[in-house]
Amino acid sequence: MPEIEAVISDFGGVLTTPLLSSFMAVQDEIGISPENLGKAMRAIAAEDGENPLYALERGEMAEADFLERLGDGLEPLLGHRPELHRFREVYFEALHPNQPMIELMRELKGAGKRMAMLTNNVREWEPVWRPMLPVDEIFETVVDSGFVGCRKPEARIYEMTLGRLGLPAETCLFVDDLEPNIEGARKAGMVAVHFRDNEQAIGEIWQHLGDRLD
Repeated sequence: MPEIEAVISDFGGVLTTPLLSSFMAVQDEIGISPENLGKAMRAIAAEDGENPLYALERGEMAEADFLERLGDGLEPLLGHRPELHRFREVYFEALHPNQPMIELMRELKGAGKRMAMLTNNVREWEPVWRPMLPVDEIFETVVDSGFVGCRKPEARIYEMTLGRLGLPAETCLFVDDLEPNIEGARKAGMVAVHFRDNEQAIGEIWQHLGDRLD
């Protein structure tokens, strides 16, 4: 098996606390249940042909337009139009750095591994999330769906990341907390670790690196 030369990490849910806690905070703030949020998203997807979150993450829809569309979907379920203007603030107030994973990435960088971040994100959110982490210290490149027009698990975003690194897929280790994104990376030929918790993920990463760094 080829030596792992690069580690490619997701942002939210790997280098941060779980995203579920942030979405739950938003749901509490605007007074909706997960069930109603799911119903609204499905109704919008049925009308538009796709979940609006996907267009938001590709940079095809502005954050304000996404929130307006989400309000359209929620209004008939709630009986009133919800206040969504603090969506971003509430979301990030509940999101915190995952220090053990950040320290691992810093260690791998210091040991000579090439480091990249591959994130499904929102264009307008970059000024909020980048200061949360030592992004530029650790990662030589950041592939952000909101700026490149494609998102995980679409094949093109993995190809783009590999192209920026200039490395064969089999020499890259990808870490993400969502199974579809892991499957996409494996289809692209990468080695992949499905992050579930720090102990499990860090252990698997070290196994792929041979339990040591030369």
